[in-house]
Amino acid sequence: MMNATKARLIKTASIIAMAGNALLALLKIIIGLIAGSLAVVGDGIDSSTDVFIALMSLIVAGIIAQPADAEHPWGHGRAETIATTILAFILFFAGGQLIIHALTNLFSGTSPDIPSPLALGVTLFSILGKLGLAWSQYYFGKKAGSAMLQANGKNMVGDVVISSGVLVGVGLSIVLHQGIIDPIIASLVGLWVIRSAVSIFLEANMELMDGSSDTAIYTAVFNAVRSVPGTINPHRTRMRRIAGLWDIDIDIEVDPEMKVRDAHHIANQVERAIKNSVEGVYDIVVHIEPAGEEDKHEKEQYGLRESEL
Repeated sequence: MMNATKARLIKTASIIAMAGNALLALLKIIIGLIAGSLAVVGDGIDSSTDVFIALMSLIVAGIIAQPADAEHPWGHGRAETIATTILAFILFFAGGQLIIHALTNLFSGTSPDIPSPLALGVTLFSILGKLGLAWSQYYFGKKAGSAMLQANGKNMVGDVVISSGVLVGVGLSIVLHQGIIDPIIASLVGLWVIRSAVSIFLEANMELMDGSSDTAIYTAVFNAVRSVPGTINPHRTRMRRIAGLWDIDIDIEVDPEMKVRDAHHIANQVERAIKNSVEGVYDIVVHIEPAGEEDKHEKEQYGLRESEL
């Protein structure tokens, strides 16, 4: 998918997320304060971070739409990965702050107030709103091949779980007349936010480090190479993600007596076969070697061969 199209989809998703989360955050913080529920206020703070995330997504959409240049020959797609990493730190900070406030309230020496029923209404409304927003982020994220939008969708699914926990906690506080339940639920909400932050960070870090834990994608590449007549011993295969797209390097061997033109034709066939087998390929480099020469040149950097899967 061209970067301009991807940028447009990210912008659309970000505007939807920004407007929806701004409304939910405002409602939860105001009504949470009025209703005397720290858990609802914390849920509102979490939604307010989503507004910042959506704004960051809009900025990233403008960056990745820029074409490759001399300073960025692979394009500007890594801006999305960097933004995803920043998102993880924002969530981690928000979760930590919520836990601190909840524990301060819990051990303040005074009995926490019992929330009013208003807190139940705004939390239920938030659950329905977040379900719609999460669906929109997953939809546009899949269509654009954007890890950032899909991570944000994952964050919003977590928000639904959080709001559901808040709903149960506030309901129990009201029914049992036990205000202490509210800050306990708020602490659990904070832990869930931190867990989501760590998960998103680890996934983004894998891409920043040019790593991949998915060996199935290598199997698909080797199967594609085998489908091209004249190819021998595919090896030194390396794959990395750039904003959700695959950048692939692979060495193949051919008959040593083959003409350069014919070897080049085989390399083009290998490229087409891989693109037909692997979804979302950004670039492929196929290096041709004469058969039997693999062990006769200087040691090269690491790359996978089929026997190592």
